[in-house]
Amino acid sequence: MSPSILEVRDLNKVFGGISATKNVDFDLAPGAKEAIIGPNGAGKSTFFALVSGYHRPDTGSIRFDGKEITGQKPHEIARLGISRAFQVSNIFPRLTVEENVRSAIQVRRGKAFDLFSRADMVGLERTEEILSLCNLSPKRSRPAGELSQGDKKKLELSLALAGQPKLLLLDEPTAGMSIEETKETMELVDRLNATFGLTILFTEHDMAVVFNHAQRITLLHRGQIIMTGTPAEVRANEQVQKIYLGGQA
Repeated sequence: MSPSILEVRDLNKVFGGISATKNVDFDLAPGAKEAIIGPNGAGKSTFFALVSGYHRPDTGSIRFDGKEITGQKPHEIARLGISRAFQVSNIFPRLTVEENVRSAIQVRRGKAFDLFSRADMVGLERTEEILSLCNLSPKRSRPAGELSQGDKKKLELSLALAGQPKLLLLDEPTAGMSIEETKETMELVDRLNATFGLTILFTEHDMAVVFNHAQRITLLHRGQIIMTGTPAEVRANEQVQKIYLGGQA
């Protein structure tokens, strides 16, 4: 059995003659919490889109949990256990927090969402569990569009958790947040990883967040992986400093 939950081999994607990913090899162990960093245009979001099925690779292989998923559709990949929380929020602003979570759970279970129908007990219990886990129970009746940026991110995480994923992809989870909101969000991410063993891969421009929360970091530059290592190894690497950290160790 493979020791990796995600195995990427020789992954290539070209847009308009520019390589968004170039010969990318990447492995992620079950239960890991890792970050991918890189300048704007490095290929981070493209890599996430390839893994989650929103782009099809030109060449290469993606295996998840021992299964080949290369070229599969997003909903097929989601059913296998990969959930992605987007940089741009994917919530329904006019629905309440609770309705957003309930709808995500019902859709992931292959059922159409109907506000006027009686939700089954499993769906109700799962909704309560997620609201409690993400500290959203007190705001369950608020329209999602009225939430603070930090609470919207918590709700986005809640929607990603609705499908009970094995791998959670987070694209800029703290973008636009205050210091306190960033702290709360990353504490939740840490708790999901440590308490539930959820494998997490995230992109992030805030280097304090990356170095304080990632167990391992991969630098992507112009579609290519430059290096992968512990936070200490990445911080000390001269090439990483030159490309991304501005010469500051």
